[in-house]
Amino acid sequence: MSIFDELKAKIVGHKKVIVLPEGEDERVLSAAVKLNSEGIIKPLVLGDEAQIKETAKDHKLDLTGLKIINPQNDIRRDDFAKQYFELRKGKESEEQAKKQILDPNYFANMLVYNGLADGCVSGAAHSTADTVRPALKIIKTQAGMKRVSGQFIMEKDQQRYIFSDCAMNIDPDVDTLVEIAYQAAQTAKMVGLEPKLAFLSFSTMGSAKGEMVSKVQAATVSFKEKYPEISADGEMQFDAAFVPSVGAKKAPDSNVAGHANVFIFPELQSGNIGYKIAQRLGDFTAIGPILAGLAKPVNDLSRGCSSQDVYEAAILTAAQSLDVE
Repeated sequence: MSIFDELKAKIVGHKKVIVLPEGEDERVLSAAVKLNSEGIIKPLVLGDEAQIKETAKDHKLDLTGLKIINPQNDIRRDDFAKQYFELRKGKESEEQAKKQILDPNYFANMLVYNGLADGCVSGAAHSTADTVRPALKIIKTQAGMKRVSGQFIMEKDQQRYIFSDCAMNIDPDVDTLVEIAYQAAQTAKMVGLEPKLAFLSFSTMGSAKGEMVSKVQAATVSFKEKYPEISADGEMQFDAAFVPSVGAKKAPDSNVAGHANVFIFPELQSGNIGYKIAQRLGDFTAIGPILAGLAKPVNDLSRGCSSQDVYEAAILTAAQSLDVE
């Protein structure tokens, strides 16, 4: 059973509301129609209703039962602007707040913030910054978290792994690495994995020295102290983390070496390179980036995404929302 089949089974009966701020985009609208017809998720589409209907007509999409909201004339617009102004605590003026709320991404995040939607999926027609910025301003991070990380679920046949951070934090410090690792462990549990975390490096258990190695060593120690219930070890090279015979040789006292399923990269460059190597040379499907660490789920799409990508991101977001009920 694929990840998405499992996640769909998890969310059945919960009727999660997922807001899609880019309703005028044919790919987004097609995904919304499919979700609406299945009845597992309640998609909420934002945009100009006339344009959306025209798009639906052009692509023979049935909008029956699909809820559409235009932020430009919605009756909650002024209340959301006042609320947003208060959330920003003087960082933006009242006029700026009124303008921001007309932006579909900001309006969508206000719906999520107020419990009128359970999550948001955007990015088909917006940059990552345009998707993430409103979420950080409005929804903010989970209690105890200061950062948001970008993870990938790597899947091939029966193999399933979590790679992080591959999308957000360029050069994380020790505390940020610990947060990234905790967030990755939660995603692992969401997709049915009992997390075994490997903090990756070019060194295994002190085989090399240097500032980069020391950072990973310190993060490993800190994580074990903070989350002793989660199996984790490091620092270790990828082969020591992944291959049982190599793990037994290089880290014989580790219960993670050779058996890791969650890989924590020391910085963004290696994480991004690593998942793309697995994807292109190893034929793994890379699902993500999944944004983790927000108080309520918001996920980013590639501007080159397909309708199926939007559909799957909505399912994933609905599953994430189960953990914040």
